[in-house]
Amino acid sequence: MKLYRIIAIVKKEFLHIFRDPRSLAMAIFLPILMLILFGYALTLDVDNVPMVVWDQSSTVQSRDLISRFEGSHYFRVHSYADGYADIEKAIDMRDAIMAVIIPADFESLLSSGKPAPVQVLVDASDANTASFAMSYAKVVVMDYNGLVTLESGGRTRGAAAPIELCARVWFNEEMISRNFIIPGLIGVIMMIIAALLTSLTVAREWEMGMMEQLISTPVRSHELLIGKLIPYFIIGMVDVTISVLMGEYVFEVPLRGSVALLFGVAAVFVAGAMSLGILISVVTRSQLLASQLAILSTFLPSFLLSGLMFSISNMPVVLQFLSHLIPARYFVSVLKGIYLKGIGLEIIAAEVFFLLLFGVIVFGLANLKFKKKICV
Repeated sequence: MKLYRIIAIVKKEFLHIFRDPRSLAMAIFLPILMLILFGYALTLDVDNVPMVVWDQSSTVQSRDLISRFEGSHYFRVHSYADGYADIEKAIDMRDAIMAVIIPADFESLLSSGKPAPVQVLVDASDANTASFAMSYAKVVVMDYNGLVTLESGGRTRGAAAPIELCARVWFNEEMISRNFIIPGLIGVIMMIIAALLTSLTVAREWEMGMMEQLISTPVRSHELLIGKLIPYFIIGMVDVTISVLMGEYVFEVPLRGSVALLFGVAAVFVAGAMSLGILISVVTRSQLLASQLAILSTFLPSFLLSGLMFSISNMPVVLQFLSHLIPARYFVSVLKGIYLKGIGLEIIAAEVFFLLLFGVIVFGLANLKFKKKICV
């Protein structure tokens, strides 16, 4: 073994590294980005659960119970309802995860020593958050029961608690985790696959020396990009179909909403994700760098900041803001709503608009960056 040969190879490899500053920057900043994202976003703690309250009693006792929820850092009262229709709308719009319904005879039942039923409705489309929310609600009610018992001079052994908590789970009654994980996974996986499929298209033409021939043809830049996008779009929709069929027949995830709406939104999302891959391919002109950048820009942000596994409301404000720039966030939210809640277009119109806007902007940037000329 000759040391000078090893040194020569080391020098050559360093020259290759420094000649490609983009790959060098990615190698340096990727671990930093992963550490930041996992360190701040990877949390299973649940707090500030948004809740809606229907206080039919409007008495001192009912307001005291509500203040117990508000005083806990686990809950945040988002709004007050006047009926079940308001509660259903708030949960469908994802403004609230939990609802507390206090009956009209709440005060009289407490005064007579009878248990006062308080209903709690929990959106279990995110089973992890729903489980924690119900546990926290029980703790709040237990604390309130203890206070009422002390004020009334205590109660005899075997007597009923002052407040009887009646919990009910919506949308995922059995609290099966795969029912909300599988729809979210479809969104994240399609984001990664769609961007990867198209990230190599333009870069491959440059590396194989075929771009010069395409440049000499009368075809325009946007026509070239659309022509490259369509075949992969078809493949992407086939992947969506396979994923939906697997969710239905392999994982037995209930699909309560419209199949046509699901595929319509999926088409908008896949087109946007593939436009991102096209943009990456146009900018990098390198298959290796394009594939690396596609993974970097899709997998980590989509997995951590889409709300698939970790509640966005529990993340730092900066990451909550960044999550609005992640298209998978909107698609995952749409999929959970269609699968578990059966919601319609009127509920998810904002998410669909943002997905459409993302696709138009990204494809426009790709068309703007792609020039039919050879850059030296």
